[in-house]
Amino acid sequence: MFNTMNFTKVAGSVLGAFLFLLLVSWASTSLFTIAEDAHGEGDAEHVAMSARPGDLLDDGAAEAEAEEEAVVEIVLGTGDVAKGEKVFGKCKACHKLDGTDGTGPHLNGVVGRAVASVAGFGYSDAVVSHGGEWTLEELDGWLANPKEFIPGNKMSFAGLKKPEDRNDLITYLQSVQ
Repeated sequence: MFNTMNFTKVAGSVLGAFLFLLLVSWASTSLFTIAEDAHGEGDAEHVAMSARPGDLLDDGAAEAEAEEEAVVEIVLGTGDVAKGEKVFGKCKACHKLDGTDGTGPHLNGVVGRAVASVAGFGYSDAVVSHGGEWTLEELDGWLANPKEFIPGNKMSFAGLKKPEDRNDLITYLQSVQ
């Protein structure tokens, strides 16, 4: 059943496959290795990637431009209503815009409305004690991270991390007053 010839064939196949993989690995490494990085410091193990061609050639301009882009200010309430309507799709599971409450209070007329002011809705004590009104800035803070903005509230939504999404949503909510 098991003889020496079968063992030799199996061992030869395994060793041959291993040798083939080693040769392919060696060939691809020699073809795709960058000998020197941009500063001439020998073999580069990792190469920085950029979204725009030419950024890697700029010695510090790309970093300065990235810092400038990070500081771009968004004027709240000047977003895209159509994009805001799409972002509102994340809110539809709990909130409505027809004046009726769902799991969460209705959101039509929320901009400028007093916090925790929808009659008949059972707000958490944290939201009731927060007070104030839903200004553009308040809504931005709330939408960024509800759990941090008013600790102890009942809303399970994690928040919108992108400022553009929050601005578009706030603009959309303003349009459905």
